Amino acid sequence: MKDICSLTSRQNQTQTTIQEKQRDLTRPQHSRQRRFKGWGKLITSTLFLQLLLMAGPSWGQDKEEEYSYGQLLNDIDAGKVTLVEIDPRLQRAKVTLRGQEEPREVRLLQQNPELINSLKANDVKIDYNPSPDNSAMVRLMLQLPPILLILIIVIAVIRRSASMSGQAMNFSKSRARFQMEAKTGISFGDVAGIDEAKEELEEVVTFLKEPEKFTAIGAKIPKGVLLIGPPGTGKTLLAKAVAGEAGVPFFSISGSEFVEMFVGVGASRVRDLFKKAKENAPCLIFIDEIDAVGRQRGVGYGGGNDEREQTLNQLLTEMDGFEGNTGIIVIAATNRPDVLDKALMRPGRFDRQVNVDYPDIKGRQRILEVHAKDKKMDTQVSLEMVAKRTTGFTGADLSNLLNEAAIFTARRRKEAITMAEINDAIDRVRVGMEGTPLLDGKNKRLIAYHELGHAIVATMLQDHDPVEKVTLIPRGQALGLTWFLPGEEFGLESRNYILAKISSTLGGRAAEEVIFGEDEVTNGATRDIEMVTDYARGMVTRFGMSELGLLALEDDNQDNYAAFDKMAAKIDNQIRCIVEKCHEQAKTIVRENRVVMDHLVEILIDKETIEGEEFRQLLEEFKEPVDSGIELCKSI
Repeated sequence: MKDICSLTSRQNQTQTTIQEKQRDLTRPQHSRQRRFKGWGKLITSTLFLQLLLMAGPSWGQDKEEEYSYGQLLNDIDAGKVTLVEIDPRLQRAKVTLRGQEEPREVRLLQQNPELINSLKANDVKIDYNPSPDNSAMVRLMLQLPPILLILIIVIAVIRRSASMSGQAMNFSKSRARFQMEAKTGISFGDVAGIDEAKEELEEVVTFLKEPEKFTAIGAKIPKGVLLIGPPGTGKTLLAKAVAGEAGVPFFSISGSEFVEMFVGVGASRVRDLFKKAKENAPCLIFIDEIDAVGRQRGVGYGGGNDEREQTLNQLLTEMDGFEGNTGIIVIAATNRPDVLDKALMRPGRFDRQVNVDYPDIKGRQRILEVHAKDKKMDTQVSLEMVAKRTTGFTGADLSNLLNEAAIFTARRRKEAITMAEINDAIDRVRVGMEGTPLLDGKNKRLIAYHELGHAIVATMLQDHDPVEKVTLIPRGQALGLTWFLPGEEFGLESRNYILAKISSTLGGRAAEEVIFGEDEVTNGATRDIEMVTDYARGMVTRFGMSELGLLALEDDNQDNYAAFDKMAAKIDNQIRCIVEKCHEQAKTIVRENRVVMDHLVEILIDKETIEGEEFRQLLEEFKEPVDSGIELCKSI
């Protein structure tokens, strides 16, 4: 009896432990799942699935756990048990009682000798029916996520290594943009103002389209065309027009894309570029800003072994080397031809050097006509007058000018661009945004005298350009402005013209001294003084327009003789003499025109702007033009 009680007690303890474990297994898993992300979720789900597989058979048995191990022994002794099915793996038994169809389930102990003996003693049928063993599948599912994770990591590493290997292989490849037939949307009809350069490149297109015309009489197609000119004059535009007209494969690349920090990469890219070009010959190669790779050799750091020089050597060989490059025309552009290597510019490499310079007045008018096609222009707009006012503008400047005028028109809610918008756009492109006008006061009056000093001195000197406008409206850093309208353009400036420019530039300072006295002069002439110093220095050291004679004492790179003390002193004396004589001439003109200047100041303060034609009409009745020449200054 004691044994039965002890067995019952142990059975109850075991049952309590099992019930606690089952409650743990059936507890919601949400709080634990929130702690994991990514692969943690997959592993957690797998573990949960394993627990379901292992604990699944015991679900729903809480209500049937009333049938205990001790009751089973009592029922066996009482002869109520007809069959016992034992599952040794799960340590459970299904007990069939007399008069009951549904078997009762009971949990067994680890060792059950008394049960077996009791069953045998009472002739109860015993059946062993082990449940399927799913442990192997569970273990496989547990091992599968780590294996998949490792496999994914290995695949990612392999793909990254392959990508880096591919990049390393492509590092030395040419980065030129290739078009089988370049459709730039630009033709020679869109290029104006640079007729000579356009004719040269039109001939290149003919070489590519109809080479038999030239080869029939023994002519050779030029290997290279070098476009030289200031920024914005249309070099790249010409290359786009050639690409659009030629109808042949077109390669375009910048000179800076050849050079890398790794030695040999640039030369490899040059080889790859010309290899592709030979496969698609006849074709065009356009190299923009070739000075980035074509600079003179032997003048930089690293001697002849640096990367840039190796790239240049390879370019020279590909353009005109042992193998040659038949059917390939190289077009290059630069605004610094002085730094290019001589071997690069010789015939056989760049056979033609085409200068793309600033357009003249007719060229500017044609450029304006091209850019005005897609804009609504008022019928009163005179592109000829706009061309006269835009001396020194490039094609890019003129395009920007009309675009700014269109912006002004839209802002003012007008239907078409008028001369007012174009004039405002010219002022903005030249100087900057319009500022707030000054209030009437001493400063405004002083600025009015200053600007009229420029205008009156320039108008009284017969060699000076006519006045275009005098205004007190601030723009950029200037509080007032005086503009001049250049006449016919020959690209040459006479001695009297330069002296007239110096005198008119000093006219503002001269007006301040004459009207307000030397003690009241301002720093408003700072830029004027810098300009007259440059003009006078050029006359002495470069143009041979001084008593020192026809000597080039300086150049643009400042490699000059002025470093010698004696010659430097003579140059300074000549410059000072020229500036002082022009200054005296300006003050004389201001004194002689004091009455008309006072009258014009009142008008200018009231209107804030006087146009050139009105200004000249007011001066016509007062004075005759003054000769702008002065005597040569004697050196000391």
